[in-house]
Amino acid sequence: MPETKRDYYEVLGVSRNATQEEIKTAYRRLAKQYHPDRNPENRKEAEEKFKELSEAYEVLADPEKRRVYDMYGHEGVSPQFGPGGFDFQRHFTHEEDLEDIFGDLLRGFGAGTGTLFDLLFGSEGTRTQRRPSRGRDIIIRMRLSLEEITSGVTKEISFSRYEACPDCRGAGGTGRTVCGTCRGQGRIRRQTSSVFGQFVQVGTCPDCGGGGERLKEVCRRCNGEGMVRQSRTLKVKIPAGVMPGMPVVLNNEGHWGPGGSGDVVIEIEEKEHPLFVREGDNLIVEVPISIPVAVLGGRIRVPTLNGFKEVEVPAGTNTGMVLRLRGQGIKRFEGGNGDLLVKIVIHIPRHLSQKERALYRQLTEVQSEPVPEPRKPAGQK
Repeated sequence: MPETKRDYYEVLGVSRNATQEEIKTAYRRLAKQYHPDRNPENRKEAEEKFKELSEAYEVLADPEKRRVYDMYGHEGVSPQFGPGGFDFQRHFTHEEDLEDIFGDLLRGFGAGTGTLFDLLFGSEGTRTQRRPSRGRDIIIRMRLSLEEITSGVTKEISFSRYEACPDCRGAGGTGRTVCGTCRGQGRIRRQTSSVFGQFVQVGTCPDCGGGGERLKEVCRRCNGEGMVRQSRTLKVKIPAGVMPGMPVVLNNEGHWGPGGSGDVVIEIEEKEHPLFVREGDNLIVEVPISIPVAVLGGRIRVPTLNGFKEVEVPAGTNTGMVLRLRGQGIKRFEGGNGDLLVKIVIHIPRHLSQKERALYRQLTEVQSEPVPEPRKPAGQK
């Protein structure tokens, strides 16, 4: 991968408002162009290019990941890939698209004998065993308040996962012998005939699962599975400024597998706030004021996420006027803060005392500025 990541839209050669079908079409074309087998003179360069294309497609083909990327760029989506960055085997989730693109190639090599990465980049002619499978990811949804989101928070999560069996250390049993069905190859060949001739199909051995070996004695604790379910509790630091749907990834904390553990992926959800409405990094709150304050101006107390703040209201304020309190909104993931937008609403009292009624009548008699004539709403044709 290049040291400086290129824009994903640039990588696929599409515009930022490209449709999902346009993104898929671009990936299909470029994936075929940079398949390593089509570039034998520059195979290494083609592999790197193919991985870069696949990373861009992994993000832009997923509407939620694309939304986060459009808002925050690479910083928004990189947490789900972990410190090592995008890994084709671990993070690419669109295998059906590759099977569609390279269907003939995969069938020719015997899909099912290894990972897609093996079939696309591996040395199929010399490989005899399937790559050990990686453990599955664990998805946890976490609901956070606006206060927790804007300041960051450390949460404790509890879940259960499969871990390597302590008795057999993940082996599933003791003693290994060469599988008699595939003779240690991990694959079996089936020959079929039709009016078009004879065809040879290569598939995973059903008895050894592609490993080429079988156990002599199965572990009683895990019944040969190699793993047992255990409870796990972790403390998770959620960074300030996360957006709903943004993943926080704990690498290698998921289910165990012989090829490595999966991840714990925390999907952030936002609790509805009783007072504020969120709009990106900004917050909106509606604050009623009295008629005298609207006419004469004055200071009012405005709620923020960090307590109340006194704000000066200018004389002659109308309903709908918005006062902007800079830096009082949500802390941004990439740094800085949004704003608090204070929408002013003039409160009209409905229950007046006799003295108040008399004063309002007196005010009507002495008012210096007449009420304007009816007019067409602004901005309407």
